[in-house]
Amino acid sequence: MALDVHHTYLDSIIKKTESKTLTAGVVGLGYVGLPLAHLFTAQGFRVVGFDIDATKVQKLTRGESYIRHLPEATIREMREDDRFTAVSDFSQISRVDAISICVPTPLDKAKQPDLTAVRRTTESLVPFLRAGQLVILESTTYPGTTTEVMLPILQKTGLKIGEELFVGYSPEREDPGNPHFSARAIPKVVGANDPNSRRALEAFYGAAFERIVPVSSCEVAEMVKVLENIYRCVNVALVNELKLLCQRMNLNVWEVIDAAKTKPFGFQAFYPGPGLGGHCIPIDPFYLSWKAREFDFTTRFIELAGEVNTNMPYEVVNRVSEYLGASGICLNGAHILVLGLAYKKNVDDCRESPSIKILKILSERGAKVSYFDPHVKGYVSHRYGRLPGTELPDLNPEALAQQDASLILTDHDAFDFEQIVENSRIVIDTRNATAKVRNGREKIVLA
Repeated sequence: MALDVHHTYLDSIIKKTESKTLTAGVVGLGYVGLPLAHLFTAQGFRVVGFDIDATKVQKLTRGESYIRHLPEATIREMREDDRFTAVSDFSQISRVDAISICVPTPLDKAKQPDLTAVRRTTESLVPFLRAGQLVILESTTYPGTTTEVMLPILQKTGLKIGEELFVGYSPEREDPGNPHFSARAIPKVVGANDPNSRRALEAFYGAAFERIVPVSSCEVAEMVKVLENIYRCVNVALVNELKLLCQRMNLNVWEVIDAAKTKPFGFQAFYPGPGLGGHCIPIDPFYLSWKAREFDFTTRFIELAGEVNTNMPYEVVNRVSEYLGASGICLNGAHILVLGLAYKKNVDDCRESPSIKILKILSERGAKVSYFDPHVKGYVSHRYGRLPGTELPDLNPEALAQQDASLILTDHDAFDFEQIVENSRIVIDTRNATAKVRNGREKIVLA
């Protein structure tokens, strides 16, 4: 009886994962890819990381880190026994057995999907792919991306999808700064359009994650990711809009939410802020709305949520102008200190951070802005260029006293909010970070 060579490719992936002789490839060593590489090395696999940014590759090769929650000790541990290597040479794709693509999927200026990185990465793989490999997209995107964008490019290899080359989608579910959920413990959704690819994905990720959640197609897995993020986007938009109403009614929205969440059923607490940040949540509503138009469908509810959250930085600046004006200070020429650049507390991630947008708006309206974030130093945004204003080297009473207002945009635990209130003239708090400060409350404005 003739040997079915196609089944041996699938069997090889399964056996290599079981014996931990599989070599994993991770393309894109940012906030998604590098933690994934760490997870696989921690489970005893060899990992080759690929990135077109030579600076990142050089830092990792020296054992240095550029992501706060992965310290240098972790990078050095990953590199022990050559378990992890970082390269820019895509010809080494042929060395690895499974390739997880973790590249950016931003919006363009018209808020339409920009899949340039996905296309270029897939095209870069094609010359070096071989039979028996698994290719997985992890980047956040709209349903249909893997099938409609990646597969036609991968088919140029001449390899039969599902028999010689296995392809699927598996969304990342990282929550940086959350001490309650390790990456390994977060269930891993995997989807593929053929049963062999799905089995390959289950085997590969099953070797690193505690629980695998298989779904019937790439499109279902892509929609899972979009749903998770839009769920949060919609609920945050709800409380952001409620916050604006509460301000007009002279009510404390955080007090309202804290009381409501005592209900043991039917309510989950979400909190307002200066806008949404991070790579996924602010972007996904626009990705899905763009795709929905292909089906003559308008996602009105979802688009409205995206609009509410997008408008929040402008609402914050208007609030700053209003409270400065009440103290006889014009926003044009006012000295304002922005506290926090990261999009959420205790991380160094500034992707789509509302703080960046607020800095830009304040500067455009004539404010003399300074900023400080203990986790983000020397930040240069690809979207806005070097930030307007002046970065403070540290936060001290003298620096606070020189400002007309201190604007809290990120509630890092590293901030001493009592010191901030004590030494500031006015504190405009968008995160309720000063809730436990007792002295100087007459200086605090919730925004």
